[in-house]
Formats: sequence, C-alpha cells, structure tokens
Amino acid sequence: MTTPAGPQDPFVHPALFYADAEEYLAGTVPFVRAALAADEPVAVAVPGENLRLIQDELGADGAAVRFLDMREAGRNPGRIIPGVLRAFADAQPPGRRVRIIGEPIWAGRSPAEYPACAQHEALINAAFRGREVTILCPYDTARLDERALADAHATHPVVIPAGPGAERASAAYDPDGVVARYNEPLPPAPAPASGTGPDVLGVAFDEDSLSAVRHMATDHGARLGLSGLALENLALITAELTTNSVIHGGGTGVLTVWPEDGYVLCEVRDKGRLTDPLAGRRPASRDQRGGRGLLLVNLLADLVRTHSAAEGTTIRCYLGR
Repeated sequence: MTTPAGPQDPFVHPALFYADAEEYLAGTVPFVRAALAADEPVAVAVPGENLRLIQDELGADGAAVRFLDMREAGRNPGRIIPGVLRAFADAQPPGRRVRIIGEPIWAGRSPAEYPACAQHEALINAAFRGREVTILCPYDTARLDERALADAHATHPVVIPAGPGAERASAAYDPDGVVARYNEPLPPAPAPASGTGPDVLGVAFDEDSLSAVRHMATDHGARLGLSGLALENLALITAELTTNSVIHGGGTGVLTVWPEDGYVLCEVRDKGRLTDPLAGRRPASRDQRGGRGLLLVNLLADLVRTHSAAEGTTIRCYLGR
C-alpha cells in the first residue's frame, strides 16, 4: 500500500515545477547549498543536460555532491528506488537528513516508459516513509505534457509552482490511485503463428523445462542481435522470471521473446498475482535469503513493465540491442 504519509512523517517529497533554466537553477541550487551548509549528504540524479547546469552553477562546491546522470542510472524507472535513491540514502551515516534531487521524467520518455515512471514517483512515498530524507523532483512545464504535470500533483504531497509561487500541499495527492491506474494491461505480445515469422519465440514452461527454456531464450536473443552483457542479462532475467512463475505463479507460465523498436523484449505470463507494489524495488539486505529475483530483473533490464490482476501477472522486460 502507498498510504499517504502523516503530517509528522519526516520524509519530504516535493515536486518542483520549472519553465526554463533560470527557474530550474533557482529551485535546485539553493536546495543543494542548504544541504551543504547543514553538512547533510546530498545527491543530484537528473538528465545530463540539467546535471551540467547544476554542476556549472555550484562550481567548486559541487565536489561534495554525488552526481548521477538519470538518463543512464534511471533509464529503467524500476531501478531508481533500489539502485539510485536507496543506494545513496542507505550508505549515509545515521543522524543526518539526506537530500536528493531526482528527475526521472523528462521530455522524450517513450510511451512504454512513462507509466513505469509515474508508478515510480508514487511508490517513492511508501519506500521512504518514516525516514529523514528529502527528495525534490523537478518537472519541466514547458516540455512535459498535461498528463505528466497532473500526475506530478498526484504523486507528490507538496508542490512548488514555477516562478515566484509559494510551496503548498497538493490537493490532488493520490499515490495509490496512480499505482492502480498505471497497472494497465500491456499490448499483446506477438504470437509465433501470427505471421510475424521466426523473430518471435513463444513457449510454455513448467518446473521440468526451466533450463531448456532459458537456453531457448538465450539462443533466440542471440539470433535477434543480443551479445555480450546484454545476452547474459537476458539469460539471468529469463531464469529469474520463469523460476518465480513456477514457485509463486501457479507452477507454469508462458515465455515470449521478440524484437521491437531496437529492443529485444522478454515477457513472462503466469497465473500468480503481485500484491506488493514495491516488489523488486527494495534493496536486498545482506542476510536476506531469496526474494531477489524481481530486484535483479529491475537492475538488469533497460525497462520493466508489469501488469498484475486476479487472472494473472505479466512482466515484460526490454533489453537494448
């Protein structure tokens, strides 16, 4: 559940709206300088062009800041909480507030990526509830569409309007609603017999065929142009998803692998149901046994889309060729 944090919750999650570079710097640089003045750990994870704006404005003061290009570190939105935000916050010594600027939504995110981005922004509130952390999320009002801007009000309890407007509570705050709304059925995977030809691999699997299916997926990925690390990632993702289906998804499933828009897509459907929206987004503890499969998938894939309902779950992963 992503129940909104109470008024005493130490976690702070504002959306910063900006229309140009001047407003961007006016909203982000004082945030960073305030952290530095208070000796608070601070990270900036934003797209490269905005990263350079902040670095140039900070000058030598930027030496104490952790900088990450979100186009790389967060290209899969499902990776951002465990691999960027929690990775930084969890590494800091206790007793000090941690500050992070995170900009996961930018103009140019694809239609396939955006729903995962919106769900990520909603789930931040549950992932950090009760922690002394502030995550400031900038939104470009000049280039993002109305849906993205409206969703920002729903995923952030506090909004900072573009220009001279004062920070205020969001009247539209509804992170649970955003998570549910974007838990949408995915476009059907192509069927091998639909005339799409040999580019589509579709195979049912059970416990006895896990190894064979993994090899089939890897061989097919190689035929579609994957090699090296990307091909290894496909093998690992296939192994984790199919094993999860056997253990948690009713014992059987269907694997489909096909090319689309420069990616190789790997999809697993089964009869299980994901009830934890943060599954695969929590870093694994050192003594944790099991429960790492979806986390590994998020860390390896370029994009992960999920749909889960009473009739079953579909997990679709994108790997760049």
